Amino acid sequence: MASAGSAPPTTAAPAKLPRIVAASLIGTTIEWYDFFLYGSAAALVFNKLFFPDSDPLVGTLLSFLTYAVGFAARPIGALVFGHYGDRLGRKKLLVLSLLLMGGATCAIGLLPTHATVGSLAPVLLTTLRLVQGFALGGEWGGAVLLVSEHGDARRRGFWASWPQTGAPAGQLLATGVLSALTALLSEDAFESWGWRVPFLLSGVLVLVGLWIRLSVDESPVFKEALARAETRKAEADRTGDLAEKLPLVAVLRHHWRDVLVAMGARMAENISYYVITAFVLVYATSDHAGLGKQTALNAVLIASAVHFAVIPAWGALSDRIGRRPVYLLGAAGVGAWAFPFFALIDTGDFGALLLAVTVGLVFHGAMYAPQAAFFSEMFATRMRYSGASIGAQFASVAAGAPAPLIATALLADYDSSTPISLYVIAAALLTLVAVGVAKETRDRDLAGIEPTSAPAPTGAVRDAGEPSTASRSGSA
Repeated sequence: MASAGSAPPTTAAPAKLPRIVAASLIGTTIEWYDFFLYGSAAALVFNKLFFPDSDPLVGTLLSFLTYAVGFAARPIGALVFGHYGDRLGRKKLLVLSLLLMGGATCAIGLLPTHATVGSLAPVLLTTLRLVQGFALGGEWGGAVLLVSEHGDARRRGFWASWPQTGAPAGQLLATGVLSALTALLSEDAFESWGWRVPFLLSGVLVLVGLWIRLSVDESPVFKEALARAETRKAEADRTGDLAEKLPLVAVLRHHWRDVLVAMGARMAENISYYVITAFVLVYATSDHAGLGKQTALNAVLIASAVHFAVIPAWGALSDRIGRRPVYLLGAAGVGAWAFPFFALIDTGDFGALLLAVTVGLVFHGAMYAPQAAFFSEMFATRMRYSGASIGAQFASVAAGAPAPLIATALLADYDSSTPISLYVIAAALLTLVAVGVAKETRDRDLAGIEPTSAPAPTGAVRDAGEPSTASRSGSA
């Protein structure tokens, strides 16, 4: 699918790489904080504040429906940010995504509730959720590429896994703030005004994230590709080649197999994560387990800390044994853990709940850690932002978006966790197939990856650093 080779000739200086990693990590942490904060609030208070006329479980379904709407906007964000990120640069689009996400989150903290403006309240909530989803759809691809394209090829899995820790870090931060507020405030005070505090806090975090992100440069690999862009554009204008003009068309033309692999790889990773971290707040506080909100939040809080710690370890392991073996281990693990997960929660014991969530997130980390490097290594430089974002975010519509909604509906219909476990297992099997048929990407040179699903147009200029056919050393 791409030529194997040595490390790219230009990488970030060792002293600069930690700063680049920090810029990606703090941005993804803030954006995931904003996104997960909504999910936790949807499970805890939004059903009462924005859908008060419904019975509790239906209200939760409706609040999760607005949660899912954010995922629907993520592919649009992936298309827009991917297109311009491949043409203008990763850094500019990452700054824009951070501003959009932070602005929408602060606005949610200022929203009037159903008691004040009636049905307008959920409409406004849904609109801001769409903005959040649009921003996050463009965030992920740019953040992981900024690190992947700067870093040392031999440790790419380790360094690229650090932006991935932004997800558990954001979850940790969001859950921690909510847990502290629910512990300090009465239930009436929390529902009256306390829930707004973590949303408004996002504004402060965004300022910190912008300060760090504005201090980094574009990746050397992208700069080399951009230097050749005018020649490619002139050639495309001469030949009328739409694939060379639009990164989206180029991705679907040259990398459609890689997009399908990425989408399949995301199914178990995305579904399991939202069942473990979002739906668990519903299930653990239901009659099946009978645990309190604070107990459930504390379990997710502690497990997220473990999740944060294991992701770089899994990323480092993928540098040693390959992306596929680590990913396959994670997919098989979440599938095998599905039934024990709910059985432990049903005991109503905090220790059992903590074990269930922690082990689930450790297995999830085995998929999530190598994902950044794995997806980056699939696509050529001038279509990498588009390709990685499309593969990741289009899958989220079918995976993460409906996962809490489907799980809640299954619980309402069957009053049992068995169909939910089967749902997670089915996702794990799909991911095992997708990753199982993929080729290992660990040894690929990011500057040398060529379009793979179709031959390049005659006379087209190759991407930055792409070797000629005669100079290829083989397929990875």
